[in-house]
Amino acid sequence: MTRYTANCSILFPDVPLLDRPAAAAAAGFDAVEFWWPFPESVPGDAEVDAFVAAIRNAGVQLTGLNFAAGDMAAGDRGLASWPGRGVEFRDSVGVAVGLAGQLGTRVFNGLYGNRVDGANPEEQDELATQNLSFAAAAAAGIGATVVLEPLSGASRYPLLTAADAIAVADRVGEPNIALLADLYHLAVNGEDLSAVIDNYAGRIGHVQIADAPGRHEPGTGDIKFAEHLAALDAVGYAGWVGLEYAPTAAATAFDWLPPAQRGTRKENVK
Repeated sequence: MTRYTANCSILFPDVPLLDRPAAAAAAGFDAVEFWWPFPESVPGDAEVDAFVAAIRNAGVQLTGLNFAAGDMAAGDRGLASWPGRGVEFRDSVGVAVGLAGQLGTRVFNGLYGNRVDGANPEEQDELATQNLSFAAAAAAGIGATVVLEPLSGASRYPLLTAADAIAVADRVGEPNIALLADLYHLAVNGEDLSAVIDNYAGRIGHVQIADAPGRHEPGTGDIKFAEHLAALDAVGYAGWVGLEYAPTAAATAFDWLPPAQRGTRKENVK
């Protein structure tokens, strides 16, 4: 059975961020994930405590969390390869692992970072290798995985294909570095989704979905989700599937997914 987790950084856009776990629970989900939920790489204790309380009070599990990625709204896409920001990246790793220790999170998204004007790409790649190795070691301490995500729509972001992400994982060389197979981004970048699932079955650490084109809920575009989710199940993927899409309308955001399939508690899967 596919296990869905609601990405509260993009879903429920009309709800304050810390109220979104409760909104997810009200919609029938018992698992959520977030991008970096703080404005700074190192939030204050009060901010961390408020985030933990929001998750716990909603009665949901935090299944996934991004490390700090810069100003996403301004186009930043990660700090791992960004010269001069390695301390911020590593500090956010410490915060994320600390949160995971309280909330049971076992997947972290280490966004690679854009190419930076004036920086040597090879030096950026070496910096990313060092930072991601640090992150993998920290995650391993709690039995967690760091995933690498190919992205679309970010012209300076160098990981576009599953092979790009796997090459970075191989360069880092840690056993708990895996591919984040976001079916939306991969499809937009021209990947054959069936081939990605077949070729990297044992390397996929997390899956996210949105339909393409548009990045809206399944059924609004051309991706054959039933086929691809069945293929993931067939190759043994047992992780969560993150719902990371911009709803076309709040009232119908989850109409495509029957309430009985939204959670994993017994009362949701009768």
